[in-house]
Amino acid sequence: MEPIVNQFPAKRLLAVKPSPSMAAKATVDKLRANGHAIIDFTIGEPDFPTPQHIIEAGKRAMDEGHTRYTNSSGTPALRKAITDKLKRENNLDFAIDEVIVGCGAKHIIYNALTATVNKGDEVIIPAPYWVSYPDMVIINEGVPVIVACPAENNFKLTAADLRQAITDKTRWVILNTPNNPSGAVYSKEELEAISAVLEQYPDIWIMTDEIYEHFVYGNARHYSILNVAPQLRARCLIVNGLSKSYAFTGWRIGYGAGPKALIKSINLLISQSTTCASAMSQAAAITALNGPQECVKEAVGMFEQRCERIVKLLNAIPHISCGKPDGAFYVFPSVKELIGLTTPTGKVLASDSDVVMFFLESAGVATIDGTSYGAPGYLRISFATSMEQIEAGCAALDKAVRECIKTSELSKSA
Repeated sequence: MEPIVNQFPAKRLLAVKPSPSMAAKATVDKLRANGHAIIDFTIGEPDFPTPQHIIEAGKRAMDEGHTRYTNSSGTPALRKAITDKLKRENNLDFAIDEVIVGCGAKHIIYNALTATVNKGDEVIIPAPYWVSYPDMVIINEGVPVIVACPAENNFKLTAADLRQAITDKTRWVILNTPNNPSGAVYSKEELEAISAVLEQYPDIWIMTDEIYEHFVYGNARHYSILNVAPQLRARCLIVNGLSKSYAFTGWRIGYGAGPKALIKSINLLISQSTTCASAMSQAAAITALNGPQECVKEAVGMFEQRCERIVKLLNAIPHISCGKPDGAFYVFPSVKELIGLTTPTGKVLASDSDVVMFFLESAGVATIDGTSYGAPGYLRISFATSMEQIEAGCAALDKAVRECIKTSELSKSA
């Protein structure tokens, strides 16, 4: 008799896609390993090392024996540093037992959804969105409700669109400001309007992902929704981390701040899964939060210069239109005018995904399609790379686009 083979994987995983950003990184790594010169505009992490004083703190932590398990919720010292940071930088008061530490901000978001979403519950997600939000909802048998936020609304959720999306099954609304991938930053007035809607629905929770909070440019200012609507505190989870601000991605430290009952539920899940975040990483995170902040200010200044440059270069390329983002370290240019053109190899560009492959194969430049972020017709391009790479990458894109336009014109006249 043939052995019975259990079906694998679990059915809930069949609707889940791999992270497009991580898939793009894997593609770039593979091409480079095979000898291809690739300019990578996909990666969502600073291109400079973790500041040296933070690295030294991690080394000291290991030398001092911080190599064992910690509390599942994080060390008391780190949670105290987080509450101090929230008070100092965000004017928000949280107690230590209202703070949870995880292996990155993604870890907190995932566990918060796992702790609260039942089958069929709806989670409102403005698009363009960070790629993992919908899939994390789906894994937990929830229903992502995608609300399109077009360019004419600066890629931001309006109060009217939020109200229309709410049903009696709505469990969460997820806000991401500054936004990945668009760089949109919600103003105080916009958050007040959204809050006014949410006040009318006391059973809906609000998750605000603020991982890019320090990266705001020009006249833009970062506000947490609790700065304008403290009355929502009992049903709001603030998510943040150190990955972006301190070039801390590989150390894997994120945190959440919210009501005690929710924090306790997230802690329960952590205790039964990852146990705790890395002890030495937590020690280094204390130094990052409590130590000198010049490194953050320098990073913001550098990214703002890169932002100005890449927007100018992209707008000089025919058929590409790129607005200037208010925050984060991505631009989100429209490539809608490229769709329908014929490449020099004879392929018709039918989608933004085709444009991505054309740029990769013809220009050696890696980008990510807007469709993966819920906004077809756009590309996400990271400027978390050197000015030299920005210049070279945009020059290669310009050349590829002009050749494509020329081929298309010749094919029409033939």
